Amino acid sequence: MSEKEEKPKNKSRRKFLEQIGYMGVGTVLGGSAILAGINYDHKKTKSERIKVLTAENELLEVEKSNTTSLKKSKYEELTYLQKEGREGIPGKRWVMVIDLSKCKDAQKCMGACQSAHHLRPEQSHIRTIKMQESKNTPPYYMPKPCQHCDNPPCVAVCPVDATFKRGDGIVLIDNERCIGCRFCIAACPYSARYLNWTEPLYAEEDKDKVYNVELNIPQKKGTITKCVFSADRLREGKLPYCVSSCPNGVFYFGDENEDAVTNGTTKETVRFRKLLEDNGAFQLMPELGTKPRVYYLPAKGKESPFEDKDRPEAEEHLNA
Repeated sequence: MSEKEEKPKNKSRRKFLEQIGYMGVGTVLGGSAILAGINYDHKKTKSERIKVLTAENELLEVEKSNTTSLKKSKYEELTYLQKEGREGIPGKRWVMVIDLSKCKDAQKCMGACQSAHHLRPEQSHIRTIKMQESKNTPPYYMPKPCQHCDNPPCVAVCPVDATFKRGDGIVLIDNERCIGCRFCIAACPYSARYLNWTEPLYAEEDKDKVYNVELNIPQKKGTITKCVFSADRLREGKLPYCVSSCPNGVFYFGDENEDAVTNGTTKETVRFRKLLEDNGAFQLMPELGTKPRVYYLPAKGKESPFEDKDRPEAEEHLNA
């Protein structure tokens, strides 16, 4: 065979092989494209699978679309709220500072507290008391909530563990346990507890609610009610109702562990210890050894003899 005859044959064979190669690549690519399309559709329609634990302690894998969310029963929710309420907020030690020189008896703190805890008009977890050091000095106002003592006598005398001290410093009352014996009322030196002698104001509206020990709602006839430092608000990272509602910057509230308290009106955060030291802070009746977590700043400007323009108000107070 001549060289001239061989070349065309080789060329034809090469061309044929090239065509076969292109076809093979095309077939593979086409197959990949089809497969990719199948996988794409499969992912789109595939149901999410989750693992669940049965009551018999058996672990199962099921499609999420075939499951139904079950609402907690009232008992389960109550148990959870009581457990959470007794544990408190880890790592916190709540404190309150009250500046007596700023209180003008606006009573916004009282109103906010009554509204939040569904109290009757004659009930209040915080009171503002008119004070006067002597007949020669101007009167001032002192807000007085529960002192949330570190050595609370109310807790010591409760026979059913209804009133308790949490790790974060708050003293609470569990009305699911309270029997209304009033031992805690007699033991409290700050008169900060009250018995629900009558049906609560919102008894009908609250009857289907699960009791929340941190909010102390629903209120219940024959049980004790008291200031709870707005424990429900603290869990949400908010200031207490009384603190945030005061228009005059009377209240500071915060965490002793962080050495920081925030003013409810100005939202200014300051060093807790420095605030106490710089202003000569004091506690109510420290001689009793109750170790209150509420601190007071003196009523500056009220310790000097009052002027003639202040005399009528002072005399009215003294003669009341």
